[in-house]
Parts: sequence; C-alpha cells; structure tokens
Amino acid sequence: MEMKLSANAVDFIDDAYLEDLATNTTEDAGRVRAIIAKSLNKEPLTVEETAALIAVESPDLLEEIFNAARQLKRDVYGNRIVLFAPLYIGNHCINDCTYCGFRRSLRTAVRRTLSDDDLVKEVSALENEGHKRLILVYGEHPDYTPEFIAHTTQVCYDTKVGNGEIRRVNINAAPLSVEGFRVVKDAGIGTFQVFQETYNKKAYAIHHPAGTRKGNYMWRLNAMDRAFEGGCDDVGIGALFGLCDWRFDVLGLVTHAIYLKENFGVGPHTISFPRIQSAHGLNLDLLHKTTDAEFKRLVAILRLAVPYTGLIMTARESAKIRDEVIEFGVSQIDAGTRLEIGSYQQARGQKQELEREQFKIGDERQLDEVIQWLTSRDFVPSFCTSCYRLGRTGEHFMEYAIPGFIQKFCSPNAVLTLSEYLEDYASPETKIAGYEQIDRELAKITNPGEKIKLIERLDKVKKGQRDLYF
Repeated sequence: MEMKLSANAVDFIDDAYLEDLATNTTEDAGRVRAIIAKSLNKEPLTVEETAALIAVESPDLLEEIFNAARQLKRDVYGNRIVLFAPLYIGNHCINDCTYCGFRRSLRTAVRRTLSDDDLVKEVSALENEGHKRLILVYGEHPDYTPEFIAHTTQVCYDTKVGNGEIRRVNINAAPLSVEGFRVVKDAGIGTFQVFQETYNKKAYAIHHPAGTRKGNYMWRLNAMDRAFEGGCDDVGIGALFGLCDWRFDVLGLVTHAIYLKENFGVGPHTISFPRIQSAHGLNLDLLHKTTDAEFKRLVAILRLAVPYTGLIMTARESAKIRDEVIEFGVSQIDAGTRLEIGSYQQARGQKQELEREQFKIGDERQLDEVIQWLTSRDFVPSFCTSCYRLGRTGEHFMEYAIPGFIQKFCSPNAVLTLSEYLEDYASPETKIAGYEQIDRELAKITNPGEKIKLIERLDKVKKGQRDLYF
C-alpha cells in the first residue's frame, strides 16, 4: 500500500514549542484556578492552559486538580464506567518497535493469526462471560488488509451465543489509506484507534527504526485525517508513556485533539494513555519512565483539558493503580483481558505466556470481579452501545458531550446493560452488589416520569427482553 498523505496534511506538532511549554511554564496558582473553572464549565483547554496545569507541583494545588477532574468526569459522563475486551486477531508484524513483544526482529515470539473458526470460538467465549464491546487488535502486516479487518469485524457481529452478542467492534490497527478507511467503515466498525506512541519526533525516531512502515512519523500523524476523509466519524488517539517526557506527550495529545476539532469539527472520541510494561525479549532502558504519581497527574490533566472525550485506562496497569486512578476522569477500561492469540477459549487461571503477548498485563481480574470492584466504588459498569446505533456519533456526539448532556442517556442505559449482565452472567455475589448499585441509581432520579420508564425497562429485562435503551 502506497503511503499517500492527505492533500492538506500538515505537521501540527511544533516540538520546540511544546518542549518549551513543558519545561519552562511555571506554577501560577491564580491562573491554574481560573483554568480549572473554565474546564468545569466543560470548555476544552488550550495547549498553553494544559501546560499551566502540568507545571503544578504544590500538593494543595494538585489536590484541586484531582478534585476538579473527579467532578468533571461525573458532570459529563456520570458515574458509569464502560467495559470492553481487547481481542488480538493476529500478531504478525513488519515493524521493529523497540518496546513491543511483537516486533519483527524478535524470532522467539510465537506468531499466529486467528482462523474464522478460532475467531468464532474467541468471540463465543467472550460473550459467555458477558462482554458486549470488543476492540480488535492487529499487527501491521500485508495480510491484515482493510478487507481482512472488515471480514473479521463481520464475523464478530455475526457470532451470537444465547443472549450474548457483540454490539460494538472498535479497531486498533495500522494506519490505512483513505480508501482503506472507507472499507472498514462500511463494515460497521465503531472507533478506529491509531496511537502516535510518542509525539516527540526525536524519541519517535529512536523507537521506530527508519525503513519500517511505522518509521514514517507523518504517515502515522496524518492517519486520523485520512480516517475522517474515509467516512469514519469516531476516532481514538493515544500515547505510550515512557518513550519521552510525559509532559510533552500530554501536550501532544491535547494539540492533536485541538487540531482534529478545528479541522473536522470532531475531536477524538477516546484518548488512551498506556504506560510501557514488560514484554518478551524486552531490555529497554527507559530514560523517561512515568511514575505512578505522574500517571495520576496526567490522567486528571487530560480529563480537564479534553472534557468531552472518553479516557481509556488499560489492564497494563495493576489493579492497585487502576483503583487509585479511576476516579480522576477515566470513563472506559478493559476487563477480563487476555492478550495471547486464541486465549479466551482456554481455561482461566493459566499464567501469562509473554512470548505470545505484546506486553505483560497488570490487572488479571476476570470481568465478574471487575464489576464487583466498580460497584463497591459507586460506579455503574456499562456495556452500553446506544449512542452508536442511534447516530449519536461524530459531530452529533460532540453536540451532546461538550455541554455534558450525554449522561442523560449514559446513566439509564448503563443501568440497563448492567441489569442484562446481572441476569445472564453474574455470580450470586455480583448480582446482589449490582442490584444494590441499581437501587442507588434509581434513588438519584428526581424526575418521576424518567424513573418509571427506567423501572419498566428493568422489569422487562428481568422477564427476558434484551437490548432495551433510551
């Protein structure tokens, strides 16, 4: 595939400017409080305002940032947390990224691409656990064409077991051409993710060797432009923290979000912020390892800087870290995650096999355990996909999300999808905890008509009806 950039492709990352902002912005309490007030009004921040938040070091002012991020998340999205599972389709790859267990030069990695039969078994296993949302993950390889991605997407949608079905298939794959994005969009995909990994060009060149497809910085930076041109209306961006100064990549993500909104009217549907973790054959000396304290800060700052976006915290992080950080703006997590190709259909409890994985998982809890944990923290586990199927995507999603109206739909729909899980898949303990959470949510509804409608739908779920939503 020819790497042809969009006609109007621009390099919107000014490395020198972002480095100066990251290192030379000084703490100003008055300015920071004004910026927090702006964000709590659900207004996206500028890159300069984001740098002012990054510059904060005093404990009291940091606590104000954390409290604001907690409040803003609940103001925009309520207390629901969307759950999904990553499903690796194939790990053949022509790239040689220094931090990846799938890099081409690692001869001891076990390579595999799922057959259709194995894919059906994987999806069936995930449905039998209660999953409704998947993100399909592919290495960058000539075999993983747009047509192949479209085909595997359709297999997932077509696979149904009992009350189980996949209602949303998102994609994490190599950047495509405009034509390629059209093919996968026509297959009914949800969000298409392309992570820049790092926005710092020097660091990017170090970790993505020249002569590989991924070594082309601009081809990757321009991917979301081509996605929009190809008809995709929901896109996801991300950075892999640990490749350069965390402050730079936070500013890079915010710059990217601003660029997309200004040029396409739609900011990123999701932002991901994974940290580098151990991987098979990896002996990487990280000069910029992101500490737990820095990780907590960057999540809160991203929530304030891009109020409308979904923030994804992955199972790369330990259960302990996820428990500490989830309240500061996270809206999506994966659960019951397994990364070995074909591993969902295997018995649970097996140890991770790093030679079959891209990286080491930090949180190995099963979906049922994660749902119990979330309800214990007063979160509503959600498998909702109603926005996507009712056209609340792209610009329409932004119309609801930016002013904070989206939780009008998110909260009741989250409750309905939780009730489906409790009826079909939950352990007895989780079922009790889940319905206690639902009772707490019902008690919060002040509009009698809205409460009656939700109670009526919950009763229908208990009687066997599924896929009810507002």
